Amino acid sequence: MPRLALASRARLPAFHPVPVRTRADGWTPVRQAEFIGMLAETGSVSAAAAFVGMARETAYRLRRKPEAAEFARAWDAALVVAGVRRPGEAPLERRSRKVTHAPTWRTIVDGQWQPVMRHGKYAGSVRKADNSALLGYLAQLDRAFRADREALRAKLRSQAETGPSASTLRGLRDAPLRPGRGRA
Repeated sequence: MPRLALASRARLPAFHPVPVRTRADGWTPVRQAEFIGMLAETGSVSAAAAFVGMARETAYRLRRKPEAAEFARAWDAALVVAGVRRPGEAPLERRSRKVTHAPTWRTIVDGQWQPVMRHGKYAGSVRKADNSALLGYLAQLDRAFRADREALRAKLRSQAETGPSASTLRGLRDAPLRPGRGRA
């Protein structure tokens, strides 16, 4: 099957970039997206890494990071688009990857990156907001506040049933009558 026909059917997925320490000469989210786009165009890890100004070894090291599940999936899809690997063929490494992690702040801020191919050539990358990660994070905060509120209500209920504790009474006795002044 011609390479261009296969490339026009397959599409590169959007992915969350691998969270790495911020460095000007490191694997920024834009570099990661450009790497995936060039990998889909050339089918060569060395050529794609050279295009973004990184070493081939660092690309493989980035792929092996624990948070790189989506990056690795985009890498495998790029090799299918390039015609180097057939659809359904086993990926480079066979590790089970769990992607159901809680959304992190970096995931929400960076969003997803989608490499764009035009006529089999890498044309650029588009950053897409990840609203589902933001909504998941807000739901997580809501659950945490709800649990804290329920714990506070239970504590206040138990104090109301048993009466104030001795330490509470001692605190009331030692408290000044007016703010900023001692006992009169």
